[in-house]
Parts: sequence; C-alpha cells; structure tokens
Amino acid sequence: MKKITLFAILAIAAFSSSAYAQTVVSQAATATATIITPIAIIKVVDMNFGDISTNGTDGTVTLDFLSGRVAAGGASFSSTTPGTISSAKFTVTGKADYAYSISIPQTITLTHTNTTSVMQVTNIGNNVGTTGMLTGGAQDIFVGGKLNLVGAQTAGVYTNTADLKVTVNYN
Repeated sequence: MKKITLFAILAIAAFSSSAYAQTVVSQAATATATIITPIAIIKVVDMNFGDISTNGTDGTVTLDFLSGRVAAGGASFSSTTPGTISSAKFTVTGKADYAYSISIPQTITLTHTNTTSVMQVTNIGNNVGTTGMLTGGAQDIFVGGKLNLVGAQTAGVYTNTADLKVTVNYN
C-alpha cells in the first residue's frame, strides 16, 4: 500500500508540474513612429562684393557675414558709390530645436559675363559654423568670403550662379 501511495504522489507531482509548464503569458508593447517636418533651405539674398577698382596690383576684398567689407592690396572701393554689397543669406526651417549640419564650398570661381576672365572667392565661411540649431524652427545663415583680384583684372561683371551652395541635413 505504501508503494501505491508513493506512486500516486509521484504521479500527481509529475502531472501538476506539466500543467504549470503549459501556462503561456504575454505582454504587448506599443509601436510608435513620428514623422518630423522636413528640413528646408531657401536663398534670401545673393552674395555681392559691390563695386571694386584695382590700381594695377593684386588685391583682395573680404566680405563679412554682416555685409561689411575690407579692401587690401591693390583693391579699393568708393564709400560714396559702393554699389550693392551683401553677404549671402539663407533661411533654414524644420523641426523646432533640432540640430543640423551645414556644408558650404571653401572656394568658388566667378567668371566675367563677356570674357573668360575669372576671380576666385576663397575662405568662404558662415556665421553659424558646421552645426546649426533650429531654435523655434528656423535659423538664418549668412555667408561671406574673400574675393581675390589680379592687378590687370578685366573690368565688368563677374558671376557664378551655381556653386555657392549651402547644404543642410538633420544631425
């Protein structure tokens, strides 16, 4: 009888642990995605160094971010008839308080509208640096640089409509 009782106890124990092994539990998680406002950039103002003269020697005109300019070497300009002077201005918009990267060329070439004469704009920089912040969802970027003239620079208008590109991307 002891053997039967022992066998019954063992059988009950074996079946009861099998019942627990078959218990299934689960928990659901929420899946979420947020689509943010795309980053965008528009050009507001073109870069313009204004009217410049040369005295026959090489020179430079540096245009800062606030549209101020300084002539050096053989370059000069009139303070009474300066022409149009402006640093380039771009407005970046997107998700408020997001950081973004900024990329600009370091050098571009301006070409005379009627000849093959060229001038280099070097040391191109901006007021923000390489990383901006969309405080309130927008930020202005001002771009300046150094215009390099040769002493015998051909008179006329020099332009480059394609290469002064400011590229932005969310970090």
